[in-house]
Amino acid sequence: MEIQMFNFWYFFWVVLSVGSVVGLYFALRNKSDKTKKIVLFIILIIGLIAHFTQFLYPPYSTDTSRMLRDSWFGNICGANILLFPFFLLSKNDRAKDYMFYLGLLGGLGAVLYPLEPMHKVDQASEWIDIIRFYFHHTMLWGVPLVMVLTKLHTLSYKRVLWCPVYFLGVCLFIILNQWFQSELGFTDLRSSDFFNINFKNSSMIYKPSGFLEFLGYLVPSFFKTVPVGPHAGEFKYWPWFWMIVPTFLLLTPIAFLLCMIFDHKNFGQDCKNLFNKIKLKFQKK
Repeated sequence: MEIQMFNFWYFFWVVLSVGSVVGLYFALRNKSDKTKKIVLFIILIIGLIAHFTQFLYPPYSTDTSRMLRDSWFGNICGANILLFPFFLLSKNDRAKDYMFYLGLLGGLGAVLYPLEPMHKVDQASEWIDIIRFYFHHTMLWGVPLVMVLTKLHTLSYKRVLWCPVYFLGVCLFIILNQWFQSELGFTDLRSSDFFNINFKNSSMIYKPSGFLEFLGYLVPSFFKTVPVGPHAGEFKYWPWFWMIVPTFLLLTPIAFLLCMIFDHKNFGQDCKNLFNKIKLKFQKK
């Protein structure tokens, strides 16, 4: 099994991912809310257990350093695997909104562009990890989508601004994970080179990278300059802080557009009511 863009195995896993979510929707659409929540929660818990059992199979069982590094929740999808079960059980609508938006963007995005499986040097011996990858990312986009489609949760455009807030909060959680890993010896301490961010840049905590390097243009210069100390005035992205403006500028409209698929009627009615109020106000003048 070798996964490359648009080859047989690529489409096999995409079809399997989409088909399993469609099947889950039809299996739950007429069930009670209690049944829906129990089934979706069980799927998320299985995903969490699968994350913690990575050390049982290659490549983690044959690479101790990688096992110690990757068994933590060091990126957005990894953090979501841990947090989603708690978000699902909570009564916090904003947290469930975040599940939908970031689950769909991160989970489905990873299924459609599976960088991790494609970069594996020996896919034949790591087939269990490939299955885990697709299960986890299908779970991340499928569970929130089914949650919304079956009306277990209702999205609201009035809450979209909370999506970037929760995203930035999860990024802080990732930083805390990285700090604990280093301080407890699971990974090497950060390089003594103050400007070296290549040691570990999960979810672009330290600077934009790859095809998202353009985000640097959206960052205020203040967050790209060392403010004090011996390196004052030199160019360097502030860890995490650089993400604030790009996150709100990009994630808010994306979340709004996704929300419009389900909440366009309320938005249209509210716009109509607002227009009528403004019209009435001008008529009285």
